[in-house]
This record gives sequence, C-alpha cells and structure tokens, in this order.
Amino acid sequence: MQTDVRPESMPRINTPALAEAFIEEQIKEIRAQVGDGKVLLALSGGVDSSVVAALLIKAIGKQLTCVHVNHGLLRKGEPEQVIQVFRNELNANLIYVDATDRFLDKLAGVDDPETKRKIIGKEFIDVFVEEARKLEGISYLAQGTIYPDILESKDGIKAHHNVGGLPEDLQFELVEPVKLLYKDEVRCVGKALGLPDEMVYRQPFPGPGLGVRCTGAITRDRLEALREADAILREEFARDGLDNDVWQYFIVVPDFKTTGVRKGQRCFEWPAVIRAVNSIDAVTAEPAELDWPLVQRLTERITREVPGINRVLWDITPKPCGTIEWE
Repeated sequence: MQTDVRPESMPRINTPALAEAFIEEQIKEIRAQVGDGKVLLALSGGVDSSVVAALLIKAIGKQLTCVHVNHGLLRKGEPEQVIQVFRNELNANLIYVDATDRFLDKLAGVDDPETKRKIIGKEFIDVFVEEARKLEGISYLAQGTIYPDILESKDGIKAHHNVGGLPEDLQFELVEPVKLLYKDEVRCVGKALGLPDEMVYRQPFPGPGLGVRCTGAITRDRLEALREADAILREEFARDGLDNDVWQYFIVVPDFKTTGVRKGQRCFEWPAVIRAVNSIDAVTAEPAELDWPLVQRLTERITREVPGINRVLWDITPKPCGTIEWE
C-alpha cells in the first residue's frame, strides 16, 4: 500500500512508457486493495477525477460507480462530455444527477463569496450522500487526490480530501491511486489511458465552478450569458493556438450593468471581463499578452452573440495584488 510520502527514488512520469508502467502498477494495487468490493467516485469531469475514473474502470470495471453532479455551474458542454466519455465510450456505471435547480435556488440572493462557496460545497455533499445511500454494498470511496493536495494539507493550507464531511454511516475506505503524482504527471497518465485532450489538458477550474465568476448574487440569465461568453473565449483561444500556451483563461460577468447602444436604442446590460494569466503554481500569476486582433475579435463576437452583454473589458492585473479568480 502507498504511503502519503512520495519516495525520492520515484521517477517523474513524463513519457508514455513511464505512464504505462504506472498504470499497470496501479491496476495491481487497486485490485489487491479492493478485491471484489464496490467503489464509489464523485466524478466532476476535471482532470484528476477523470483520470482516477479511467484508471479504476481499467482495473475493476463495473465494480466502480461514478456519480456526476451537475450543479448548473459547469462550463458549456462539460456535463455532456462526461456522459459521452464515461458512459458511452468507457461503458462506466455512471449516475448523472442534474441538480441545477436545487443549487441555483439555494444560491438565489446570496452575494457573499464565502457564503456562496459554503452553500455549493454543502449542497454537493448532500446530493452525493443521497445518491450514495441509494447504493448497496459500497465499501470504498475513490478520490482524485494528488500530491500537491497532500503537501498543502500538511502545511495547513487546505484539506486535501475532495469529498469530506460524509456522515458516520458512509465512512468508506479511501482509494487514491494518483495521490503521489503532480498535476503534469496526472495529465501524462490520462493521455496514456486514452482520455480526450480537451479533458486531459483542461485548465484549472474552481470547485464552485462558474459560481465565483458570476460575481455577487447569481441570476440564471447572467449565469447563462457567462457560460456562452466563456465558450466563445475558449473557442477563439483554441483557434489561435493559445489553449495550451496560456495557463488559465476565463470570463467574469460581474453583477452590475452599463449603458450601451444596440440597434440604435439605449441598452443597459452587463460587461464581460476577459481574464487570462500565466502561472506555475497559482501562488503568483502574470497577465498573458494577447494580440490585439484577438481581443477585438472576442469583443465583436461576445457583444454580438451573447444576449445581455454590451461591453468587454480586459483584466491585466497580476497576482499579487489581484487574485486569479475574482471571488
């Protein structure tokens, strides 16, 4: 069994051969730990949980049950991709829960960022627990814990368990096959497992999702405008080959409106803010240099194609003093 300390002799997994060797080793360890037991995994669709899901499917197949909770705060196309990859292509036991209304109703009128985060986190646990209690014979909980999570938890920066706070009757034994890997190694393993590039190389995405980019009290119309504008940003970055060059990029739609002109008439609509930064560890970040034609194209498309947005801004603040996310 693995410890929580990465051996100094452990090679950095940065080639397909090393990734394949790691996969084979983990398949043996997972089978030895789990036997014929059943495993539950909260599958967000992010890099870490997706790689763990693919690894467990390869090791134990239908003994794994994945629960994907759509809280309504995911990016455009993400829930559909999770269903396509894991249910349709990998033939996984996948429970899909559309809890959009449940989350957004709880968040209605809440404008404090920390309160929003706590509501999203608690509601996610509640939905996950409800689904877990419907299942019988689950003995193990798989998690996408990676080595930086463990290091930060030891330093008191954060708790590293992805699904914490489970009630006493749902205290499972943990299965954490990538917990000694760094993020770049997880991506290398995901590539070797055959996951699509857009999932393997997905940029960092906060747990509360678009909830911290739809600042202030979330409304459904502004959230949908944010989702559409963000999809345009990702599409245009990919078109210019920046999707793998810029560390993190997204749109923020703040909770205020500005005056504009549309079809000769006054309009009062939201601004969309472009945020694109480069970083190594998210402790510091520098704004990415974007070509002016790209910024112009983004402005034209977002203001033309997204209802409710009449202005595009570009946030060029480094960290410090501005954090990467707005909330």
